[in-house]
Amino acid sequence: MKLKSEILEIKYIKRDDIDTAKWDKCIARSVNGMVYGYSWYLDIVCANWDALVGDDYQAVFPLPFSTKYGISYIYQPFFTQQLGLFSTEPLSHELITNFLDAIPKSYKFIAINLNTYIKAEYPNAKRIPRVTHHLDLIEPYPVLSSRYSTNTKRNISRAIAYNIAVVKSITANDLIELKRNNNTAKLHPKHFNMVKQLVTQSLGNGVGELYGAYNARNELCAGALFLKSNGKVIYLLASSTIEGKTQRAMFALIDHYINQNSEQNLVLDFEGSTIESIARFYKGFGASPCEYNHIIINRLPWYLKIFK
Repeated sequence: MKLKSEILEIKYIKRDDIDTAKWDKCIARSVNGMVYGYSWYLDIVCANWDALVGDDYQAVFPLPFSTKYGISYIYQPFFTQQLGLFSTEPLSHELITNFLDAIPKSYKFIAINLNTYIKAEYPNAKRIPRVTHHLDLIEPYPVLSSRYSTNTKRNISRAIAYNIAVVKSITANDLIELKRNNNTAKLHPKHFNMVKQLVTQSLGNGVGELYGAYNARNELCAGALFLKSNGKVIYLLASSTIEGKTQRAMFALIDHYINQNSEQNLVLDFEGSTIESIARFYKGFGASPCEYNHIIINRLPWYLKIFK
């Protein structure tokens, strides 16, 4: 059924009332579907989420929410770079605007990341551009690797000199323990629990792939979870030991992944970064910046500053 935004019926639906089969079918068929939008993923990263649903799940807009001092607000969950509107038909300016307008007024503060397909301006929101990095894997590996930066090639050679070996056979527990023991971000226990669920459930759902790098003593020194869905691969939950960083194990791991997945209709999404050193790491593999928008809609009374 074609979406006609001028007659589209948009309903606000509580999580318990969402038809997950129809929801996930919409994400799977969406022109801009992403793994972040599936119900199982949202259930892991959001303690509470409801949604806007258009025309019997032809378009959906997840609304992760919480409360602070009795005030309801919508936020961007951990481990979820982009959300917003997902649609089985092209996203028109009118369709996007209608969904944003339909966010219930009971949510007094909204701070979310829209996905890269949503380019429309929305006058009721403050827009802050953010960047991710994409690498199209459609070309042969020799072509892709020829675009690596000189520094990236040097670091891959360094990993080879250290006898770093990359494999796809690590277990969920291997990556979880690597993340636990090298948790530079100091994750809160509830967020670390999300890590465990994301690893195990993505593998169970057939979208997760685990890659690990081993040093010359056959010890795991780097690892990452790749989520393959909707023609895109998300580079997620990467972690390295101190030795792995020194021996440039992650350079070898990503190079191996690109080699193994070249000549496929896939886009590797590094999940970007505004930190220059991290962005340079992604660009070194030939990835290009791709912009998405963080939007803020502030409906709070002027005297309330609790969400600043």
